[in-house]
Amino acid sequence: MNEWLSVRKKAILLILFAALLGMLTLFSFHNYAWYEEPIAKITAAEAVGNDETIGANRESYPVYNQKLTGLLMSGESEGELVVLENSYSDSLAYSQMYRSGDEVFLSLSESGTGVMAGKIVGVKRDKYVVLFGSLFLFVLVATAGKKGLLSLISIAGNILLFSIALDSYEIADNAQLLWISSGAVIGWTVLTLLLVSGRNRKTYAAILSTLIGTFMTLMIAYAVIALTNGQGLRYEEMQFVTHYPRRIFLSSILIGSLGAVMDVAITMVAAIQELYEKDPAISARALFQSGREIGKDIMGTMANVLLFAYVSGAIPTLVFYLENGSDVFHTFSMQLSLEITRALAGSLGIVLTVPLAMFTAVRLIPKKAGDRR
Repeated sequence: MNEWLSVRKKAILLILFAALLGMLTLFSFHNYAWYEEPIAKITAAEAVGNDETIGANRESYPVYNQKLTGLLMSGESEGELVVLENSYSDSLAYSQMYRSGDEVFLSLSESGTGVMAGKIVGVKRDKYVVLFGSLFLFVLVATAGKKGLLSLISIAGNILLFSIALDSYEIADNAQLLWISSGAVIGWTVLTLLLVSGRNRKTYAAILSTLIGTFMTLMIAYAVIALTNGQGLRYEEMQFVTHYPRRIFLSSILIGSLGAVMDVAITMVAAIQELYEKDPAISARALFQSGREIGKDIMGTMANVLLFAYVSGAIPTLVFYLENGSDVFHTFSMQLSLEITRALAGSLGIVLTVPLAMFTAVRLIPKKAGDRR
């Protein structure tokens, strides 16, 4: 009976949460008054021919022209029609093709004929962000329950810490970037693991192994770069930065390694705790053997996750270089040297964290069932 009441209570809370998300989503579809810029909803889109432009390789590319009619949804002229012109190319890199139903931000003016005209300055996409964000929140809470909510709080807290770190860097000297990043890493680790896993020995073991593994990765990466004088690393993608790129790169290694190291640490520690829960009399040797087998399974997959995550971010630049006649070797050396180095450093952190997490968990998590927290 009590179990049925508990399930019913959770279902009611989930329905209320879904209703709240639904109201928020509905509001995002009608929040025109919240914006200072005039907003128009496209009611008609007419193609009015096309022109040609010359690209980087002296090739001609078509540019398509549109005549748009929009209904003003906000501002003093709300309800009036406005005439808009738009041009776009096939790539849609710096332009966009509009259709009936799209909502856009405008800069309004009045033409000589007295007809309201305007220029498109942006696209209103917040309703889609809220819609998919609400769907994500609902699925997370529906599947993870209380821990899902705590995960959301940790994400919000980490974003706040990140903004504080950026604000601190703006008023600090470039030499302090690593110190600021280190403080942020400690804050992210403690906040995330405490909120998600609670205050217990499993969490303390995960925090300790995460921090040791992350900072060991940074120190080894720093030592290797210093000994090789950074040979093979190409910082051209940071040429717009007015400070020392090596320090910024080391900070990116520190922060980039944290996610993978934290994931491995909590996985290993949770596995060790589960083994304790199932058999409080299990020996330390058996725990290490089981942990080693688990570590073997996750090392390779996590290393590949890092590689794919870093390299995928460079794909647009790779395509840009190759499309403009750059050879493959030069393109890869210019654009992937930093990404592959970050992936290798993160993979090193994963390998270091597996034994660290095992040792820390065996020492901190109690063996006796009556002493568990």
